[in-house]
Amino acid sequence: MSLPHAASGDLINIAPLGDQLESAVSTAFLKTEHLELMRLVLQAGKSMPEHWVEGDVTLQCLEGSIELEAHGKRQTLGPGQMVYLAPKVPHALHARDNASVLMTVLLNRPVNTGGPAGSKP
Repeated sequence: MSLPHAASGDLINIAPLGDQLESAVSTAFLKTEHLELMRLVLQAGKSMPEHWVEGDVTLQCLEGSIELEAHGKRQTLGPGQMVYLAPKVPHALHARDNASVLMTVLLNRPVNTGGPAGSKP
């Protein structure tokens, strides 16, 4: 059984987990043909080994702090900080303390057809 994802128009709560962070797990919020949105939860001292993603990626730290290794450097992201990674950039994450991160991935670049959904050309 797959977990339910948000549909168009649904509200998604990305607020910090606070006291629930220690027992929380990573959650997929939505996945479409072109977009994936997840909350990554890493407990203090845990790491996500080096990997890469096909599409454009943003990582926004919601709470705690993580170290990001990418582009030959290491930088720390704290609450309210965000980083963009181009497609196929190798990167690794390490939680300095319990942390949650909003990850957005652009999967297949959509073709711009000119107008908003439902509009007439």
